[in-house]
Amino acid sequence: MDDSQIHVPDSFIHLFVRRGQPVPRQRAAEIAQRFEVCDDMAATLLPRAQELQFKFGIAEAEVIHKLLESLLPITQGPDAVLSEPEAQWVVCHMAEQLGWVEHLSPELRALGGPA
Repeated sequence: MDDSQIHVPDSFIHLFVRRGQPVPRQRAAEIAQRFEVCDDMAATLLPRAQELQFKFGIAEAEVIHKLLESLLPITQGPDAVLSEPEAQWVVCHMAEQLGWVEHLSPELRALGGPA
């Protein structure tokens, strides 16, 4: 994307590409900034995901679903922290880090998953 030290995965960049357009609609610096927010959010969710799984004995797919549901309120309104596609990417990225990619729903898998 640019000369910065941050490697932004293609799966994240694709969140900013309109259908039929070859390039993202935001500048590289803006995408890198959004990536940092989302990457940090995914890292923050890792221990919570493990806690949910082991404390309540629920399956990985259910943990992913519950965490995505918990992110959706922060995608709403003028003070939204994440967009809905970013929230979906966050849980995909978290699942990848936990080795849970096979437990993603078909809808989340269709996003291309984190690269």
